[in-house]
Amino acid sequence: MEDPSRRRHHKKNHYYHHPTTTTSVSTTTGESDEEVEETEDGDPQAWATFNSSFRQVQSVLDRNRLLIQQVNENHQSRIPDNMAQNVSLIQELNGNISKVAHIYSDLNSEFTTMCHKHSKNSGSRRNK
Repeated sequence: MEDPSRRRHHKKNHYYHHPTTTTSVSTTTGESDEEVEETEDGDPQAWATFNSSFRQVQSVLDRNRLLIQQVNENHQSRIPDNMAQNVSLIQELNGNISKVAHIYSDLNSEFTTMCHKHSKNSGSRRNK
């Protein structure tokens, strides 16, 4: 009979052995920002802000992917100059993570504002 604690440990580690995949999600279906603004419900300016912010985040994440690949290559090379270069690459990664957090914080504020406006508009329509 198998030890249950061992089985859980095996399952837990099982998740870490899968290769990672990256999925890119487009925020539009190939339409221009103006076309998206016309077809979406709600505040067109807010949707344009969301669209722009998500594109910025995707750009920074794409850059981070390249930086991580370079850091890994430098580390595997064991060449001292390459290893030293990793310091600046990792500093850039940290800065980029802060940028993404800031963009998401701004998005949160924008989304909250949009929801409050929508709630006020819905409430005033019901009262009429």
